[in-house]
Amino acid sequence: MVGDLGGEGPSVVTVHVTGFKKFHGVAENPTEKIVGNLKSFVEKKGLPKNLVLGSCTVLETAGQGALGTLYKVLESAIAERENGSSAQGQIHFGVNSGATRFALENQAVNEATFRCPDELGWKPQRVPIVPSDGAISRTRETTLPVNELTKSLRKTGYDVMPSDDAGRFVCNYVYYHSLRFAEQHGIKSLFVHVPLFLTIDEEVQMHFVASLLEALAVLN
Repeated sequence: MVGDLGGEGPSVVTVHVTGFKKFHGVAENPTEKIVGNLKSFVEKKGLPKNLVLGSCTVLETAGQGALGTLYKVLESAIAERENGSSAQGQIHFGVNSGATRFALENQAVNEATFRCPDELGWKPQRVPIVPSDGAISRTRETTLPVNELTKSLRKTGYDVMPSDDAGRFVCNYVYYHSLRFAEQHGIKSLFVHVPLFLTIDEEVQMHFVASLLEALAVLN
């Protein structure tokens, strides 16, 4: 069905999703639960006809150590597209434990400065994420219209903001690699920071993620 696009309506987009496991100071990462439960949640709720939820993967909260899994996810999107599937997108979810609202990240920076070691014990300081990209001040931006998506989600009733600072920890590290891959292969990538469930409860966060998928389908 997905391959049979015909000339009808908007083209089909497949979205692959990642979250993270626990890390220093956050024993229960909400994004692990969100990504783990997303398939069954959207099956019950339903998704727009032109949107397919692809893989849902939970990554180790690690820089270099998580890259193998991340690139498997990214490369599977390309393989699907070559099999005549559809447009491909990646959404990465990470927690910001100090946040009170959702944040759509506009960009990532080519700098790894980890305030604490990642879950595999790596603690880089002012290291370029991709040395061949040049200086640690180099940024990469998403091609998705973050401001438009933010407005759409606010209209739906969510407390969400655009952000130009994804930090310098694992979230930024993964997003930088994903944006670079997306640019090379003509796909879309977005990073979303969510608060703890204590701040915005699980049910609201699940509905937010489903609404974000719907907003992406409309764009397409």
